[in-house]
Amino acid sequence: MTTQQLTEEAIALLKNLIETQSFSSEEDKTAQLIEAWFNHHNIPYTRTKNNVWALNADFTDGKPTMLLNSHHDTVKPNNGYTKDPFKAIVEDGKLYGLGSNDAGGCLVSLIATFTYFYNKKDLKYNLVIVASAEEESSGPDGLNSMLSIIPKIDVAIVGEPTLMNLAVAEKGLVVFDAKVKGTPSHAAHPNNDNAIYNTIPVLNWFKDYKFERPSETLGDVKMTVSQIHAGKQHNAIPAEVELVIDVRVNDKYTNAEINDILVNEAPCTEIKARSLRLNSSSIPKDHELVKAGIEIGRTTYGSPTLSDQSVLSCSSLKLGPGDSTRSHSADEFIYINEIEEGVAIYIQLLEKIL
Repeated sequence: MTTQQLTEEAIALLKNLIETQSFSSEEDKTAQLIEAWFNHHNIPYTRTKNNVWALNADFTDGKPTMLLNSHHDTVKPNNGYTKDPFKAIVEDGKLYGLGSNDAGGCLVSLIATFTYFYNKKDLKYNLVIVASAEEESSGPDGLNSMLSIIPKIDVAIVGEPTLMNLAVAEKGLVVFDAKVKGTPSHAAHPNNDNAIYNTIPVLNWFKDYKFERPSETLGDVKMTVSQIHAGKQHNAIPAEVELVIDVRVNDKYTNAEINDILVNEAPCTEIKARSLRLNSSSIPKDHELVKAGIEIGRTTYGSPTLSDQSVLSCSSLKLGPGDSTRSHSADEFIYINEIEEGVAIYIQLLEKIL
């Protein structure tokens, strides 16, 4: 089958995916569409919950293994949509619909690429593709749950919209819940231990704190107080203020190090991380995958957004058609020619190293 035929089939698959609801943990119907692709192309596959995965025909023990991964779940559409988010609409070269850009275009391009290489012999790498679930929710039954099931991975390409440039590093994420306490009282009486006022220096501490180790590709660790909650009625001083702190971690820190810093230094009454598993990720710039990408004219950068890279311990490259700034936006879309370019560049890249 030609690259053009595979690309046309990939675009048709994406249209079907758009028109099939697949919120995180509800991806069973889109999993069936992906199964249908593999059945049509006579590729044996396995479905583990809502994750669909396959190995190349000439998979050989002892070779290094490359993972091709993207996800088929979506967020829920926001209230700003003017078009039906569950209808694949093509206008002016744009394919509109929920999940078109994040990350349907990447997923179908990688599926087409895997299919292109499926029957090829004597590849340098084994290939495994995982069309994964629960990426948007960082849920327990997504790619993270597959790592003990699929063969050991040596390097990965994670399909997320990067304009087909090479995201050689990605920030990790730690979310903290914190409390600042005080003395509850009636608002009519004096109170020198007002929890809300006690929060002012704490907020300033988070705003002004500077992590010492910047990254060449990812810049500084970014820490943001993103939520605050206190009080239930106007005439009662609350006993505590609840804060949520979003920390985007560069590749110079582990999540455990970030946790130790905040637990020991943050001037809160209590602070606790929700999880430490969404780590920063990267691939060496001298890795053959990166060098091959640069040779075919792609540029490198560090990504501030989170993906399934965060659950991988091997070197991983984020690369895919579409633009990250369109993700989760109203009237989400991807250009048809971006998918065409995505399949072509994925194949060109892998032909250089496989």
